[in-house]
Amino acid sequence: MQQAGATAIPAPPPRARDRWWLPRCYSDLIGRRVFAFLLALHGVGAFALITVGVLLRNLRVAQPVMRPLIAREIHRAGVQLLPMFFFAAAALGFLVIGQTVAWLSRVEAANNLLGNIMVIVVVRELGPLLTALLVLARVGTANVVELGTARALGEVEALEALGIDPVHYLVVPRVVGMAVGVFALTVYLILGTLVSGYLWVFLQDVPLLPGDYFRELAGALSYLDFALLALKTCAFGFIIAIVTCFHGLGQPLQLNEISRATVRAVGQSTVACILLDALFISLYLTVT
Repeated sequence: MQQAGATAIPAPPPRARDRWWLPRCYSDLIGRRVFAFLLALHGVGAFALITVGVLLRNLRVAQPVMRPLIAREIHRAGVQLLPMFFFAAAALGFLVIGQTVAWLSRVEAANNLLGNIMVIVVVRELGPLLTALLVLARVGTANVVELGTARALGEVEALEALGIDPVHYLVVPRVVGMAVGVFALTVYLILGTLVSGYLWVFLQDVPLLPGDYFRELAGALSYLDFALLALKTCAFGFIIAIVTCFHGLGQPLQLNEISRATVRAVGQSTVACILLDALFISLYLTVT
């Protein structure tokens, strides 16, 4: 028997099999996050279907008005970003190609591995994904702010009162312009990276001739790389435009909610682009 006043023996910790359940607060948190993710996925998917339907149905409607809007969006999501992408291409060429060739030349493997490394790292993966993230940071956030402000100030309702479809007038030009812009900027980024990469190789006195450099690159490329590059970049631009326009236009907002909507749009667009890139990797591995 335990004597009076003796120190109580602490109870043993629960075993692992007895802790399979989560506290109610954690389960509620996970449930709310999953439910919010499903709602966001449903809303973005429905908004994407509506946009595609409007794009196909009103393809020839108000062309004198839509063409300047699409050209403006291509200029904003493409031409205006060229200086930043030239700098990114120079930096990427030094970080990836220049350092890789300098290292491979020490083990006498540059002629065998250089082409495959350039294609896998720059053409297939890093070039398209980096372009999408830079366009998202520069243009995608502007879409949320512009459309969210227009929604909060009642400009969208004014367009509807005038008989103008807001999706056709505000969303379709951004979708087309961003898809074309991401594709063009990816091509410029890849070409600039390859050229600047050889420039860094030349400055490091690596014994690699220009003919050998581009011959290795051409030998590692295939028609599938060009097809998947075009499809992937256009899909990146489409997803970024749809998600940012949905958070700016597809929800009733107030001015103080625009910043939170921008953060959500950036996070969801980033996750969507990474998942889509993983899907393309699986597709490429399956085909080849």
